[in-house]
Parts: sequence; C-alpha cells; structure tokens
Amino acid sequence: MPYELNKKLRSIEPYVPEAGGYPVRLDANESCFDISEKLGDVISEAVKKVEFNRYPDPAAKDVTEAFAAYYGLNPDHCTAGNGSDELISLILNSFLDKGDTVVTLSPDFSMYAFYGFINELNIKNLPKEDDLKIDVGKVSEYCNNNDVKAIIFSNPCNPTSLGVRRQDIIRLVKNVFCLVIVDEAYMDFWGESVLDLTEELDNLIVLKTCSKNMGMAALRLGFAVAGEKISSALKAVKSPFNVNAITQAAAAAVLRHKPMIMEYTAEIVHSRKMLQNAVTELAERYFVIEKVFDSVTNFIFIRTHKSKEIYEKLLQRGVSVRYMGSYLRVTAGTERENHIFLNEFKDILSLL
Repeated sequence: MPYELNKKLRSIEPYVPEAGGYPVRLDANESCFDISEKLGDVISEAVKKVEFNRYPDPAAKDVTEAFAAYYGLNPDHCTAGNGSDELISLILNSFLDKGDTVVTLSPDFSMYAFYGFINELNIKNLPKEDDLKIDVGKVSEYCNNNDVKAIIFSNPCNPTSLGVRRQDIIRLVKNVFCLVIVDEAYMDFWGESVLDLTEELDNLIVLKTCSKNMGMAALRLGFAVAGEKISSALKAVKSPFNVNAITQAAAAAVLRHKPMIMEYTAEIVHSRKMLQNAVTELAERYFVIEKVFDSVTNFIFIRTHKSKEIYEKLLQRGVSVRYMGSYLRVTAGTERENHIFLNEFKDILSLL
C-alpha cells in the first residue's frame, strides 16, 4: 500500500511568497536599505572568524548580548531563534497542550494560525472591528470566558499597519488569565513597545525580529523576550544549534552599530510617510481607492474593490506589491522605488 499523509498534512498548501525578478519589490515588508552597503567590511571580518567545522554556540551568547544591549534588556531573558517563525512554532508547541485554545485575531499574520494548526491546537480566530482596530475589552472578555490558554497577535499589525497603544496592551496582559504573545516585528517604526515590561508581567512574551528596520532579513534571526520562568523554559525546549554561526557573527556585528540602524529606521519612516501622503492624495482624486489606513509601520495598507486588477497591472509593469483580497499592502521603498510605484499606480488608476 502507498504511504498516506495524515489528515492535517493533506489539507496544507505551501506558503508561496511573491516570486520573480521584478525591478521594484514592495511586497515583502523588507527594509529598502541593504545594511551591508555601509557595514560590509564589518560583517566580512566577523564572518571570517567563524569556524566552519564547528557547531554554532547553542546559547548564541554573543549575538544575544548584542541584541540585549541594543534594547537595554537582560540577555538571560532573551532567546534567539531562526527567525520569529521558529519561535512562534516553538512557543505554541511547548507552552500549550494538544487541543488547548489559542486566540488569533483577523486580519493578522497568517502563520500564527498555521503553526497552531500544525501543533493541533484549537484555533479561535476573532475578527477585528469594522475599522480593523482591536477592542481590547472584548478580546479580554472572550479569553477569560472561553478557557483560552494563549493569545498571539502582531503589534503594530501586519497587514493592517495599525497599532495598539502601550497602555491598552498592558491592560490586556493584566486582565487575562492566559499567555499573551505580542509580535513587535514593526514596533521600531512606532514607539509603543512593552518590551521593558516582560520581567514585570509574567504572562507576557514579546517577539522581535532583525528582518525589518535592521535590514537583516537574509540572516533569519528573531528573539523572544520574557521573564525568567518563561525564558528558562524556552531555552530548555529549543533545538541546541538553532541559530547558525554565520547569522550569529554577522548580526552581532551589525547590532553594535545602533546609530546607523536608527538612521536607516528614520529614513524608512520618512519614506512610508511620503508614500502614504501621496496615495492619500490620489484617493481624493480616484474613488476606486476606498481607504488608506493610518500606518505606523514600514508599509501602507489600501482598501479597494479593484485590488486584483491593480495588482496584476502593477506586476505587468515590473512593480510587485502584496495582494490581499480587497486590500493592497505596499512596502515603503527607496525614493526611486516609491516614485516608480506612484507613477505606475496613478496611471493604472486613471485607466480604471
């Protein structure tokens, strides 16, 4: 008899990001700046010291200390992972038992529900309000009345570009009886982080990534920050050599250049504001654009009933953005990339 996949694997389709050599790539929320252009020599020197015949440091001590110093944290309470994805899967697999209820919000990062499904959890997907914002009171009430073991969401949110204020996150964490996992992948573009409260709030995990404002997406490096009890458990259950030595060396070198990272971050925020203002102006002229959301990230989120048509026409013109049903998500690019996108976008709108 031929081997049969189990039921959950038979129902899964691979995650397929946008592919193709498009001249303007504004679809993946990556940094528009290659940090190696200014720190290439520093990175090269760090990588030269890697012993390729040896396994990497299982504790990722050097890069974890560099990350902790960047944010003013206790390195003992920071756990390095092979991107935030590994940490999301690890947390859901280790801190919850099969059949436990985990709450996700909608719309939000799709991989939260995916990893919950793979780990055979009971996924409860709560829709956000009509304006795509989160009603913290409603979420707290649902969690406490439905034996929820964990809630996971991004703040600011991918894909809506909206954020929940720090005081509201604190209210949520303090008012629920479950684990709260806040993915702050885009928080460096805003400023409402609860990263400093992880030691005080023992049911809080904050996820961070080096892929967005730091421009190190190629290295696949993320961190989970939590109090002593949770951090000790995470370090115990993660695989021994989960972050490769090249990533550890290169990222540690970059993280020690905080002023440069912050300079790039400020430029990205400026780029996003310029892009958002320009698209908002177009929305006043072309009613096919129904709404441009007030972003606090490095991308903008646009609602339009012509999203698929606009997306396909942009691809034909060499511009890649993210199509998401009735929405388009557009990453802030360089000045040149934004200019090309806006020219093509305006021309397409004029033809609809």
